[in-house]
Amino acid sequence: MAKSAQSPKLESNGSKTASLDTKSSAWALLLTSHAVLLEEIEQRLSQAGLPELSWYDVLWALERAEERRLRMSELADMTVISRSNLTRLVDRLESAGLVARERAQEDRRGAFAVLTGAGKAMRKAMWPVYAAAIRELFEQHISERDAAQMAASLRRVLEAARLRAAEEPPAPAPK
Repeated sequence: MAKSAQSPKLESNGSKTASLDTKSSAWALLLTSHAVLLEEIEQRLSQAGLPELSWYDVLWALERAEERRLRMSELADMTVISRSNLTRLVDRLESAGLVARERAQEDRRGAFAVLTGAGKAMRKAMWPVYAAAIRELFEQHISERDAAQMAASLRRVLEAARLRAAEEPPAPAPK
């Protein structure tokens, strides 16, 4: 079962405090909705005999890429998968014949993940199940106006987080 995010109990006796309560509740609802919806999508994919959603995420990113290939760092930026988990996932996709790895000619240490024909076919097989889940679990419960407002708000949050991350100096290497 998905765990529910709990927002702190704040007193609503002032506008600033009430605003914090509303924002904390929105944050908790975002996290809880995300967890519950992903769990349901994963269950639907599994019932259809398909791999997990993270496979779709990688295959779709590669399918959209020029020449259907990306460096691992680029692939990490295009997906919602942590860099540490991405390497293991690409290993599994490669073992399944859905992705191949190619050494970068200009940088022998670098490698590309490359979509195979089987990978493209798997992504296409997963899409109808995923699309139906998006429609049933999300789209039918919000209006176009809600969607536009939500997209604008989340875009601002995402852009601010990415800007902040780009400005921060790298963390020191562990000793």
